[in-house]
Amino acid sequence: MHDPAQLAALESVLRLGAFDAAASELNVTPSAISQRIRALEDRVGAPLVLRGTPALPTETGSRLARHARDIALLEADLARDLGRHVPARLRVAINADSLDTWAIPALAQTEFLFDIVVEDESVSWQRLRDGDVTAAITARAAPVQGCEVTPLGVMRYTATCAPAFHARYFASGVTPDALARAPMLDFSGKDVLQRGWLAGWTGQRLSPPTHHLPSTHGFVTAALCGLGWGLNPLPLVAAHLASGALVEMVPDHVRAVPLYWQTRSLTAQAIRPLTRALRRAAATALPEVADPQGPETSD
Repeated sequence: MHDPAQLAALESVLRLGAFDAAASELNVTPSAISQRIRALEDRVGAPLVLRGTPALPTETGSRLARHARDIALLEADLARDLGRHVPARLRVAINADSLDTWAIPALAQTEFLFDIVVEDESVSWQRLRDGDVTAAITARAAPVQGCEVTPLGVMRYTATCAPAFHARYFASGVTPDALARAPMLDFSGKDVLQRGWLAGWTGQRLSPPTHHLPSTHGFVTAALCGLGWGLNPLPLVAAHLASGALVEMVPDHVRAVPLYWQTRSLTAQAIRPLTRALRRAAATALPEVADPQGPETSD
């Protein structure tokens, strides 16, 4: 058995990235945090933290930090069964579009303390595979090893731009030549939505001039201001499309992204209140059921 105080110190240092921050969170001195980490390293016989700014885990340190998170969740679940309230911290990966449209009200229905990693749904499963998070909203239907999958629904996106932008670049149609010239909005280098939409519509691999803008609401604002075109969640742009402030570039070419909630099997029961809350919220916001036999992604 490892000392719970030592495990808590390790998890806090690696989550917050600093010994001082961990000391403040655990209400001890930075010296006490250092002593606990050194004692745990002596016990394990391997370095656990790469001391720098920020502090980073070694492979063994990452594994022990995950173990610490699991223990905290399981103990909180036991306390709940015994009628005691012990808030547990839960590290999850959620894509920005879900956070900004439907997921946060679901989080608010639970009593966890959240450490939210904002990650694109196309790659969030990797965080789960690597043990960085306990659960994730992902576009991957196949379960990550050791995980359970709950279908949530389908997030629908449409390509939008401002009327003046449309008149400037697409007066002769939303053609491959026009799309190759028109500035495009891209959430990040991991974002595959725009590229997938382009390939599906044109049958070509285009490389338009691109703005990188990692903000869901910023995407909408940028489209409204004529900075570029991009795919936006239908719930965020429906009113702008109805008012004419935005133009739907190809109305019958909507991009549908199935979403799934993957949780580690070991702690799935402990975080079931969150799973239930997300399923309820998704049933309203994402009425289409995601196909549990959707495309697989290899480990």
